[in-house]
Amino acid sequence: MKVFKFGGASVKTANAVKNVKSILDQFKNDELFVVVSAMGKTTNAMENIVKALYEKNTDDFCALVEDRREFHLDIMNGLFEDSSHPVFDEVEEIFTELIAQKDERLVENYNYQYDQIVSLGEVLSTKIISAYLSLFENDVCWTDARTFIRTNNAYRKAEVDWERTQKLMSAELKSGECRISVTQGFIGHTKEGFTTTLGREGSDFTAGIIAYCTKAESVTIWKDVPGMLNADPKWFENTVKLDKISFKEAIELSYYGASVIHPKTIKPLQNKNIPLYIKSFLDPEAPGTIIQASTENDDLVPSFIFKIDQVLLSITPKDFSFVVEENLSDIFKKLALSGGHINVMQNSAVSFSVCLDINKDELNHLVEMLSDEYEVRYNDNLELVTIRHYDQATIDRVTKGREILMEQKTRQTVRIVMRNLG
Repeated sequence: MKVFKFGGASVKTANAVKNVKSILDQFKNDELFVVVSAMGKTTNAMENIVKALYEKNTDDFCALVEDRREFHLDIMNGLFEDSSHPVFDEVEEIFTELIAQKDERLVENYNYQYDQIVSLGEVLSTKIISAYLSLFENDVCWTDARTFIRTNNAYRKAEVDWERTQKLMSAELKSGECRISVTQGFIGHTKEGFTTTLGREGSDFTAGIIAYCTKAESVTIWKDVPGMLNADPKWFENTVKLDKISFKEAIELSYYGASVIHPKTIKPLQNKNIPLYIKSFLDPEAPGTIIQASTENDDLVPSFIFKIDQVLLSITPKDFSFVVEENLSDIFKKLALSGGHINVMQNSAVSFSVCLDINKDELNHLVEMLSDEYEVRYNDNLELVTIRHYDQATIDRVTKGREILMEQKTRQTVRIVMRNLG
C-alpha cells in the first residue's frame, strides 16, 4: 500500500481535483490510501464560522456558512454533469446541520465546538473527491477517519492512542475491498465518539499514522513545490532542492520551523523505516525529495529556516543573585502559562535570555508575572535564522545589514537572533 496526502492547495478548484485524479491514474496497479485536507482556505473559513457563532453574530455566521456552501457547490458543478448526483444531497445536509447551530445552545468548551465544526472541511472535501473518483473507478471508498484514528479528549491538539488506532485500522482494512480509500487528514475521534483535531496542518501527521498502522510501502506528500527546498523562496533567493535527506535531518528542519512537513509526521515513519516523498502535484513526473534512513547526503547543502516577529526577553533577578535551577524552574513555569513558544535560550550568571514566538497580550501577561521578582527587558520585531550545516560564508550572507543580538552554535547548527538595520 502507498499513502498519498493532498493538501488544500491541491484540491482548491474543480480543475485541481481533476489533476489529483490524473496523478492517481498513474498508480493503477497500487493500493492507495489517499489523505485529503479541506479545500483551499476552508479551514480558515471554518475557524471564522466558529468565532462568529460564539460571538453570536448571526448575520456573519450565516454569511460565512453560505460562502463555504457556494464555494463547494462551485467545485461540484465543475466536476459533475448535473446536481442529481447523491453527493449534492450529502453536502447540502452538512451545511443544513451547520446553519442550524445558530439556534442551538452553545457548549461552554470552545475547543470542543471548534473541532466539531472545523473538521467538516475535511469531511466535505473527501465526500466530493471520493464521489468524483467513483465516476471512473468502481473500487473507491470514502473512509471516515473518525472511526479509526482514536485520540484522547484534548480538543484542537489531540494525542493519538496508537494501540487502539492500530486495532481499529486493521479492522478497517479487513472490512473493505477498496483499491483507493479516501479519508480525512487532521481529524480523529475520542472513545465517546466525539470528533477531535490533531492541530493545524495535521493532515501530514494523519498520513504518517496510517502508514505506520498499515506498514505502508511509502508516503507521498503532494505539494505546490518541487520538493523540500533548503530555504523558503519568500525569504531567500537561489534556493536548492534537497534530493535526499535523512529522517533525522527532516526532524531537525521541521523542529526549527521548516514548513514543508508537519513536525510529528516523521517519527512514525522513521520507526518503521517507511520512506517519505515530497513531490509536486504541478509536475508529478519530477523526482521530488526522498526522506529516508541514510544520513550520507544531509550536509551537502546548507539549509535556512527564517522566522519573523520574534521577541527576545532578558530576565534578571532583582537581588542580582545567580540564575540557578530554582530560578529557571520558576521562569519556565511562567513561560508555559504565558502561551509563548520558546525558540532559543541562553543564560549567564545573573541573566536568562529567551527568544519567543509570542503575541502582544501573551507578552504583557508574561512580563507582569515575572516583574515581582525579576527585572525584565525585551526587544520585539526581531528575526531568527537557523542554518543547518553552516559555514562562515552562509552566516555572513544572512546577517548582512543586521545587528546580531544572540548567537548559538553547535557543530551542525547556528541560530541567530538579529535586528534589521534597514
